[in-house]
Amino acid sequence: MSADKLLLVYLLPLLLIWAAWIGIGKLRSRRDRAILEDNIQAGLMEPNTLHPVIDPALCLGCAACARACPEKTIIGIIDGKAALIEPSMCVGHGACAQACPTKAITLVFGSETRGVDIPILSPSFETSVPGIFIAGELGGMGLIKNAIEQGRQAIVHAATRSRSISGEPDVLDVVIVGCGPAGIAASLGAIEQKLKFVTLDQSSLGGTVSHFPRGKLVMTAPATLPLVGKVKFGEVSKEKLLAFWQGVLKDTGLKPNFEEHVAAVHRHGELFEVVTSRRSYRTRTVLLAIGRRGSPRTLDVPGEELDKVVYRLIDPEQYAGKKVLVVGGGDSALEAAVRIADQPGTQVTISYRSAAYSRARSRNREAIQQAVEQGRVTQLLGSHVEQIDQQSVILRHGGQSRRIDNDYVIICAGGILPTQFLHDMGVTVETKFGKV
Repeated sequence: MSADKLLLVYLLPLLLIWAAWIGIGKLRSRRDRAILEDNIQAGLMEPNTLHPVIDPALCLGCAACARACPEKTIIGIIDGKAALIEPSMCVGHGACAQACPTKAITLVFGSETRGVDIPILSPSFETSVPGIFIAGELGGMGLIKNAIEQGRQAIVHAATRSRSISGEPDVLDVVIVGCGPAGIAASLGAIEQKLKFVTLDQSSLGGTVSHFPRGKLVMTAPATLPLVGKVKFGEVSKEKLLAFWQGVLKDTGLKPNFEEHVAAVHRHGELFEVVTSRRSYRTRTVLLAIGRRGSPRTLDVPGEELDKVVYRLIDPEQYAGKKVLVVGGGDSALEAAVRIADQPGTQVTISYRSAAYSRARSRNREAIQQAVEQGRVTQLLGSHVEQIDQQSVILRHGGQSRRIDNDYVIICAGGILPTQFLHDMGVTVETKFGKV
């Protein structure tokens, strides 16, 4: 065989591989650019927490960051460079920065146009108010492993301060607010330290993790839990992680108070009074392990206190055969309405105050429109809730009040950030505009 033929035999496969690689890259670039443009049009370009900033001069376009991201859709490759294509969905894992071989990624809070309030903490996780500590997402640590470690360390410092303060026998050593990864770690540490404490959560077990969609993967590197020891996870579904937390509660005897909302924290000398929706607690220290979502935004209408009203979708199957009203026009509301409409025998109505879903992704707008056209969802744009009754809901629509039969109401109106809550306690926060 001649040299030319030999060259052709070896060169042709390489050319085909190269051409295929270029073609796949162009397809991926078009797909990721479309996702980015969709988010730009929907006004969803502001990250809510710690997120990556990518230096194109250092980026190789190797996609190691995109592969490392547990959410898989946050970072894309556009024109051979990594880009943050779904900023509002980033939850601050930080795995992308660790995976980048050229250190092209910096993790920051906020952006040039929108600041993020981060409490100023000492190395012992104590705020500007002596005796109030913060661990986990509220302090900027969205990564589960780091949140656990902060909770474990913060409770040790809280215990040291508590033991230095005299008080009556009925005064608690610490009130732990939040039962996510940081709150659970701190609570187990409180048991280990033999502290007198209570753990409160306005919702349920899991913190921010419990708000993830069903089946969503979350990542947690090996971490050490007091009383439990080293916990090793790679990628694990939300359900398995929550089941693990349930097992921890059962094995350790930890009994948090769920559905107990903390309304205020007042300082009285060296002690604190924690006022909740049920009662008040006197304590030497307070450890805040809450998320950045804060409290759900309410409608402030009569009947909103009924048990039929919830502020997030947990399991759509529980609404099978029921009449459900979903309130809101963002992604969470549209996704909830469609998922509930997929259940047998449901009657789903979605109410939104505006005339269009301007802050939702196109795929969700298309999905809700399809459900409306198929008769699976009744859409009431330009409407708002006036009153919620046990078996019905009154809506204002088209200038008239309209009563519809109803079993459940799901309000997806976003959350109120805990910034004012911190200010009321006297905790100093720093607004970061795209800074570490």
